[in-house]
Amino acid sequence: MTVPERKPLYKVLYVQVLFAILVGVILGYVAPETGAAMRPLGDGFIKLVRMMITPIIFCVVVTGIAKIGDLKAVGRIGVKALVYFEVVSTLALIIGLVVVNIVQPGVGINADPASLDTAAVAAYASTAEKLSTVQFILNIIPTTVVGAFAGGDILQVLFFSVLFGIALLHLGDEGRHLIAVIDQFSHALFRMINMLMRVAPIGAFGAMAFTIGAYGIDTLVQLGALMAGVYLTCVFFIFVVLGTVARMAGFSVWKFLKYIREELLITVGTSSSEAVLPRMMAKLENLGCSKPVVGLVIPTGYSFNLDGTSIYMTMAAIFIAQATNSPLSLGQQIGLLGLAVLTSKGSAAITGGGFVTLAATLAAFPAVPVAGLALIIGIDRFMSEARALTNLIGNGVATVVVAKWEGALDAERMNRVLNGETAAETSSQPKVEPAAVA
Repeated sequence: MTVPERKPLYKVLYVQVLFAILVGVILGYVAPETGAAMRPLGDGFIKLVRMMITPIIFCVVVTGIAKIGDLKAVGRIGVKALVYFEVVSTLALIIGLVVVNIVQPGVGINADPASLDTAAVAAYASTAEKLSTVQFILNIIPTTVVGAFAGGDILQVLFFSVLFGIALLHLGDEGRHLIAVIDQFSHALFRMINMLMRVAPIGAFGAMAFTIGAYGIDTLVQLGALMAGVYLTCVFFIFVVLGTVARMAGFSVWKFLKYIREELLITVGTSSSEAVLPRMMAKLENLGCSKPVVGLVIPTGYSFNLDGTSIYMTMAAIFIAQATNSPLSLGQQIGLLGLAVLTSKGSAAITGGGFVTLAATLAAFPAVPVAGLALIIGIDRFMSEARALTNLIGNGVATVVVAKWEGALDAERMNRVLNGETAAETSSQPKVEPAAVA
């Protein structure tokens, strides 16, 4: 057994990102205006990564379907993933609902909806009014193929990629050369991602300095009970719910978190799980999950498996009801839960997705005043880290679980990687090919 050679700490990405986050917090606190001015660094890094997401999804999904070679297997993976997503995300909604009713962070605030300044939430509310389940489904079909890639819509690119992969399957031997070209192209894209990750500390510094500088640490104290509730509930969900799921699938969630620690820190620094999507796909493949499963589950999960967003939605909605003295019966809360199951999918991939999702839910549920959003907009940015982290971890665990269900998980390799016996590669080519999809 060969233990991988350790890099000096200053060369380790997660150490660099952690240091950058700390420096960003200090700058934002000491010099708020200067910290707020650092926003372009964070936004620029996220844009760099986002420009890579759609071509990577296309390449991974197309080559993955081609390697499966069986349309029934593709459908089976998709159905299993969606069933898992629905069960786990609904469980997250229920847990959030139970916790907020026990903790009751909004009781005693006694806010009058008529006196709240809703100017800051007007843009979110107007966006939410345009959302509906039917529009969401229709929006999966791109107006043009180029438009899907240019707009960066993950579901549209996934839809086109699946159709393109199926078409290549029907070409048989004639399509093998094109598949090989797309596969090589994906390797080049992942090499680019490795290059871009070198500036991740700069992006994390800029985003964190902006957050602290623009919103201030004092904001955390004002609505600390809700923030603490959301964070603790997300921690409970990760270690108890996802921990149990992981244990049943044959791996430790603690070891998994250690394996993706760099991605977790980048997500904390940028408040965006999209910033690490390409790296997560590469790392899950390196972990032993087959390329087809990774290519289908991860992109779909970014729209349908938003566990952190689900927890936030029910807790924030009931918090607003408590704070504005808008009591909800058990039946109304169950109705809110059912509505949230739909709206949590209807606003996927929208900028400020968690807050827009909440706005869409309240807009369709008159028992809770939409004006109450003004109470939490100041701390939403701070809670976005909890949402993004939980969403990221949930999709990682989901991919391993679906791969295991499909017999497409190299369990031996997974254990070696999680135990630190095999280097955690971040390229698109694992050293050991995972098991083929049955």
